[in-house]
Amino acid sequence: MRLEDIEAARRRLTGIISRTPMLFDGRLSKEIGLSHHSESQIGVRPSSGVSGGAYLKAESLQMGGSFKIRGAYNMISQLSDDDLKRGVIAASAGNHAQGVALAASIVGTKATIVCPEFSPLTKLNATRGFGAEVILHGSILDESIGYSRELQEKEGYTYVHAFDDEQIIAGQGTIGLEILDDLPDVTTIVVPIGGGGLMSGIATAVKARKPDVRLVGVQAENSSWVRPSFEAGQAVAAQMAPTIADGIAVKKPGEVTLPILKEKVDEIVEVTEDEIARAIFFGSQNNRLVLEGAGAAGLAAMLTGKVKTTADDVVCVVLSGGNIDANLLARVLEQVLVRQGRYIMLKLLVSDRPGSLAGILRVVAEQGANVIEVFHRRAMWLAPLGRVGIEVLMEVRDLEHATTVEGFLEAEGYQVERETQSEWD
Repeated sequence: MRLEDIEAARRRLTGIISRTPMLFDGRLSKEIGLSHHSESQIGVRPSSGVSGGAYLKAESLQMGGSFKIRGAYNMISQLSDDDLKRGVIAASAGNHAQGVALAASIVGTKATIVCPEFSPLTKLNATRGFGAEVILHGSILDESIGYSRELQEKEGYTYVHAFDDEQIIAGQGTIGLEILDDLPDVTTIVVPIGGGGLMSGIATAVKARKPDVRLVGVQAENSSWVRPSFEAGQAVAAQMAPTIADGIAVKKPGEVTLPILKEKVDEIVEVTEDEIARAIFFGSQNNRLVLEGAGAAGLAAMLTGKVKTTADDVVCVVLSGGNIDANLLARVLEQVLVRQGRYIMLKLLVSDRPGSLAGILRVVAEQGANVIEVFHRRAMWLAPLGRVGIEVLMEVRDLEHATTVEGFLEAEGYQVERETQSEWD
């Protein structure tokens, strides 16, 4: 893989893809102690005299919702006329599927995508919307890949690998060139790693142009193969567990990507599911950006302090994708609100007569809290006869506000108990 290959890919992609924005994140800069950014600078690019800061390469705003169109188009656009007549095939649970489908539609060739049977409906519909034929096969991605290889051999399709291909890697590497163009004083670039194609491309471009830039790869703790592979000196499969970062949930490294990563990546960190969820919330709340789990992994690493910085560092976090299912996004945001103490559940025992619930709601409203849901409990709580249990899910400003609301309810004569958060293995 050479810098020249990435520069050639950029020329091919000119006029095809979106050049995604580089966004200054003042709030993140302040949280992690970069330079002297104040609240007034949040969301505003600092003056040229201010050093240090955190920036977001918003590839979540790319065509197809992720960076994948870059590599897919770079490869497919170089196929021969005969190959284009036969069509292309890929296996993917989401973003690669959309990237291949979109690239194929631009070039004018048929795309067949094999997806696991339980792939998110949002991603399946988007892939079909770009004109691809979607085949559901297998309960996990490995089974989908195996079937796609069978179809490739049978039908003569050209296989478009998600990451282990030099033309794919070169396309993804164009992000590195854009980062250096838009942020020439960058000192650290933070990139999520699944199969390693994105980081391999960025690392090749950046290290060739500016070798002193620190490259930090981020993996989901529940699907991490990079650290054990580096330590073993060879490919080691990850011990897979469920993760909301499905876009980087890759079981083992590629033959092309592993040597590049080992040579060029400076650090590897891992993030938990809760940390990824917090980053999705942060992106939505503070940057007005919808991020999927994989796309938020680098942001999670920054927010948790796992990427060490000094005050003058100029950090770029690559937000690799925004294709998150709406139901999952709603659950993530709600769960983070609970963990932050913004959503609380109060359990009250009151007289079972008309007006009792109205009294509770009056007190809550007077204290500026917002009732989300109300549940009556009689049989399950074994409430004393003549009394009824009521659960109130409410939104408060913070934990101090929650305590104030509880105090006013108790002063009105209600028996109040705050339900604690339940933890699941």
